[in-house]
Amino acid sequence: MPFDANDVDDVRKNSRIPDFPVEPLFIERWSPRAYDGVFQLSETDLMTMLEAARWAPSCYNIQPWRFLYAFRGDRHWDDYLSLLDPFNAGWAAQASALVIVLSDKMMPGDETHPAKPSGYHSFDTGAAWAQMALQATALGYQAHAMAGIFHDQIAEKLQVPKQYQVEIAVALGKRADPAVLPQELQEREEPSQRYGLQEIAFSGLFPTEALR
Repeated sequence: MPFDANDVDDVRKNSRIPDFPVEPLFIERWSPRAYDGVFQLSETDLMTMLEAARWAPSCYNIQPWRFLYAFRGDRHWDDYLSLLDPFNAGWAAQASALVIVLSDKMMPGDETHPAKPSGYHSFDTGAAWAQMALQATALGYQAHAMAGIFHDQIAEKLQVPKQYQVEIAVALGKRADPAVLPQELQEREEPSQRYGLQEIAFSGLFPTEALR
């Protein structure tokens, strides 16, 4: 029987139980590594994900996020794969697209204020990444962000200006049967859990007993 990602998702999403009611989309989004190496992601769907990212909030609305992307099989694909560490490149080769997420380290100036370093560019760009991932889930895809990348090589190979910081890479695509992964990764191919709300949200002062 062919792999049906929806059937598996229906089973697995039950293992994630929110403490308070939230939109199902937040529970359904997770970071798989098993991707369908035959499926081709359309440019329209990728642009829809990036459009969702575009509408993220940012400090003073400076919108520091920038995105570079390649589709599996296009002329940039092998270069993008080479910029992931070997562990990530091994499974991400089956994804439909890779996105490199950058942030502008500078806050723009104007006629009265010079440009200056931003203290919030990574925070704001994280919001954009989250919206991209949620939009991917809403379209029936999944997105997996990877910190295991060669930052300096990305900046050099992809001609990233020095004022931009390389943040993460994102693999996008349709889920596949976990059997496409090595055995040790198959065992990890399920949505992760989260700390309980009482472990991360506190009224008033930070409780000393919450220190880890």
